[in-house]
Amino acid sequence: MTGSYFSLLGIARRAGKIASGDAQVEAMLKQEKGYLLILAEDAPGAHKKFVQWAQDIKLPILKKGKKEELGQAIGLTPRAAILVLDEGFAKAILERESSSL
Repeated sequence: MTGSYFSLLGIARRAGKIASGDAQVEAMLKQEKGYLLILAEDAPGAHKKFVQWAQDIKLPILKKGKKEELGQAIGLTPRAAILVLDEGFAKAILERESSSL
């Protein structure tokens, strides 16, 4: 996998602190919930659908990894979008990603 934050995504999923897939992410964004939106690089439809919404509620956006990698990180089928629902996990993911650059 390309980023060191992938392991944190798996832990966040097991803790029930993420929403994944279009329907779950959309539902949470409508409620203005979440701390970090992660979009797969190979999912232009998700970018189009969620970027403006996330920007409107001042949510950080991380575009990294492929759909297959995001799905593997959380132990599910390929995912175009993952919304981190916990502030601590979101900060840790952003810190890990910025330190790996």
